[in-house]
Amino acid sequence: MKTTSPAERDIQIAKATGRDTRTEILKRSIRANVPLRKTFVQAPRGSTSRHGPLRDFVTGRDLRGLKAYLLIVAACSNGTDGWSTRHDSAVWARMMDIDRTATDQAARTGAWRALRRLQERNLITCTRKGTMITVTLLREDGSGAPYERPVGQSEQDLYLQIPAAFWTKGYDEQIDLPALALLLVVLREKNWSKFPAERAPDWYGWSPDTHERGLKKLLDLGLVERRPQYTKAPLAPSGVTMAYQYQRTAPMRPRKPRKQAATKLNGGSAAKPEHTQTKKPAARAARQGR
Repeated sequence: MKTTSPAERDIQIAKATGRDTRTEILKRSIRANVPLRKTFVQAPRGSTSRHGPLRDFVTGRDLRGLKAYLLIVAACSNGTDGWSTRHDSAVWARMMDIDRTATDQAARTGAWRALRRLQERNLITCTRKGTMITVTLLREDGSGAPYERPVGQSEQDLYLQIPAAFWTKGYDEQIDLPALALLLVVLREKNWSKFPAERAPDWYGWSPDTHERGLKKLLDLGLVERRPQYTKAPLAPSGVTMAYQYQRTAPMRPRKPRKQAATKLNGGSAAKPEHTQTKKPAARAARQGR
């Protein structure tokens, strides 16, 4: 019977996990919050269809691909390497947790296939040389246009922010596909918005049942909170109607960059926040209907 030496056991214990890998990627990208154009979730008003690229992940049941894409945005969007990131295929596999249930070669193959699906959706380009895979961001609307950092100067350029805590605190490991889709929907809108399930097929492209399950899971995870809103309704039996409003909880609120927070504590002038929107587009975003 083969035995494992103490040295070999120490190596196994010290091996990096998927969360370790994701956390290191976020550290390298220097991200307090990850900017993502709102057009990934929903097309602007006036478009032929309001569905964004997110719909295809939900209807295709591609949770792995969606998680990988969001992390790629986090890794690339600081622009230090031309909107690209490069890793060994084994690192990509560990980043996606594929290595948990597959052999080394199967995990590498699975990672490459997941990245190719993102490429087919015109969200990235990916190239492979030996075991190294380079991924480059494209625009989030799935048009295949080159990526540029969003600055919020137009409706097509407005963005939501995903706090790094989503990955570093392990929420990404607990969330399911409907909940992740609805998290992006909630992050897209202002606080205390309504998200009627009956409008989900038209607004987002998935079923009311998926919509409701996603909101319930977010409540269970403590990532959103809700409150009832009552409206006078003269023709309703009770004279009122009730609908829930939702907002993100503290873990999902954008974080201030460390340098900015430190400057304020020291009484100095704060640096301009990361990806700060001007007041005019921000106000427009707050008023924007779905």
